[in-house]
Amino acid sequence: MNFYHSTHRHYCGIDLHARSLYVCIIDQAGEVLLHKEIKAQAEPLLALLDPFRDDLIVGVECMHCWYWISDLCEAHGIHFILGHALYMKAIHGGKTKNDRIDSFKIAMLMKGGNFPLAYVYK
Repeated sequence: MNFYHSTHRHYCGIDLHARSLYVCIIDQAGEVLLHKEIKAQAEPLLALLDPFRDDLIVGVECMHCWYWISDLCEAHGIHFILGHALYMKAIHGGKTKNDRIDSFKIAMLMKGGNFPLAYVYK
C-alpha cells in the first residue's frame, strides 16, 4: 500500500456524499482553519478553497461520487489525491463516526503521511 507523504501548507479532507460535502481544512500544525458542510457543487467548494490555494492538497475517500471533485481540482490547478476506502476504514475506524469527524480524520491522515492512496483513473 502506498501512502501520501508530501508536505503542504494546507490539507483539505472532504467527507463526500451525493448532495453534500463536509470540508475540513487544517494547517501544518494540525489547527483547524475551516470546518463546514456545503452543497455538493463546484462554486461553493471553490469559494471555500480559494483562500488556501497557495499550497493546498485535497483528499477524499474513494466512494461513488468522487470524479467531479477530481476533475474540478485538475481544471483549477489544485492538487488532488484519492484515498483507498478499505484501508482508510481500517486506519480511522472508531466508535464515534460522523461527517465532521471523518473530514477531520481525512485531513489528518494526509498531514501525517498515513493517507492510503488509490489510483485516480481518467
